[in-house]
Amino acid sequence: MPILLALALQLSPGAGADFHTRITQAKLAEGAAAGPGYQKQMWERIGNATTDAYKSCLASNTPADKSPFTLAADVLPDGRLARIEVQPETAVAKCMAGQFASWLLPAPPEQPRPYPIEIDFSIKK
Repeated sequence: MPILLALALQLSPGAGADFHTRITQAKLAEGAAAGPGYQKQMWERIGNATTDAYKSCLASNTPADKSPFTLAADVLPDGRLARIEVQPETAVAKCMAGQFASWLLPAPPEQPRPYPIEIDFSIKK
């Protein structure tokens, strides 16, 4: 695990990081020692709200583009989210980004700062 943390720190999210780099950084953070515990705390806080928001975004964008998308964001030390980005930028994906903008997550682990997260959205048939 120390190697993953070292890689995550080395790839610390910069303002110029492209979307795919940010996803890699988030996956490294998820795999680091504090990652699973933080994921559990995060989903306990936003799990139901995420499901409700996704349903609302689908309903408000009829006919909804149900294509899979990924959300990337930085969690600031106080739990606020910054640099929320989605790809591909469908109407539903942008709606979800807007929902996340007002949410407060648990305070993230100390490193890396800011703490990167990624969430993949897809509808299973």
